[in-house]
Amino acid sequence: MNSVRHDDLVSVVFPVFNEEHNLVPLYEQVRDAFQKAEVAYEMIFVDNGSEDGSLQTMKLLREKDSCVRYLSLSRNFGHQNALLAGLNVSRGDAVITMDADLQHPPTLITEMIRLWREGYDVVFTMKDNAGVTAWRRIQMRIFYRAISKLSGLELSFGQSDFRLMDHRVLRALLSVQEYRIFLRGMVKWLGFKQIGIPYHVVSRRSGTSKFSWRSLVSFALDGVLAFSVLPLRIVSVIGLLTGAVCFLYMGYVFVLGLLYLGGSAVDIPPGWATLAVAVMFLGAIQLVAVGVVGEYLARVFDQAKGRPRFIVRERSEED
Repeated sequence: MNSVRHDDLVSVVFPVFNEEHNLVPLYEQVRDAFQKAEVAYEMIFVDNGSEDGSLQTMKLLREKDSCVRYLSLSRNFGHQNALLAGLNVSRGDAVITMDADLQHPPTLITEMIRLWREGYDVVFTMKDNAGVTAWRRIQMRIFYRAISKLSGLELSFGQSDFRLMDHRVLRALLSVQEYRIFLRGMVKWLGFKQIGIPYHVVSRRSGTSKFSWRSLVSFALDGVLAFSVLPLRIVSVIGLLTGAVCFLYMGYVFVLGLLYLGGSAVDIPPGWATLAVAVMFLGAIQLVAVGVVGEYLARVFDQAKGRPRFIVRERSEED
């Protein structure tokens, strides 16, 4: 069980991309949640290459409240790396990560802290179906089912990056040096004592979602390729099955040829059509196999270059 004291500090990390109009109400709601829980806090806003006035709003919040800190990255390094940037500078005994669009309800912070004090190292959250369109719900089901089946992590449906982690979990997470990290999967993989709680997704207060279908596919690929070699095995099995079918077909044509030469009235399959179909089919299998291998090699290449996962351009004073 965690040795949690009532004077512990809890950090909250927000990745921010063009959320100028959401930051002040977000700050106020999170502050009120911590005052209700009677817990010391620090808020860390990470400007992820915003093109609006998000950074200026962060600076104003910093002037108003010394518990507010901010980082400004040199460009947009992606949602996961923005979270890592904030986690790297957090000083809390526990840290909460949540989005800056107010779709992660700050009112849940009190419950997360309560469960942490009861001994849970990770308190993750899961979206319920309320407030989610049917099409989005289908996307989410495909995403989580693919991740769970292919990676073996068994992520809960609707699990998000809105979570609380004990400082021990955070240290273990930051020791992982994967370049293209998938935080939901990695936190699950780390183990520790974890519990999930549902939350209701509300409509955005301002702005539009930055998470497109393309982003969801990329996210799913990162999750699968980071934790499983199953796609490679699937391609290998397809290759073996295709080879077996081709071998059987070759034997079939050979037998027909022998019968034809022996004077039997048999029809030999037309050569051009048969050859063209076989070549295109085998070529497609080979291209798929090369593509799967290429995805793995691309990640090895990114890792081998040793580039930083984010670059901080500016930060609040005393950081």
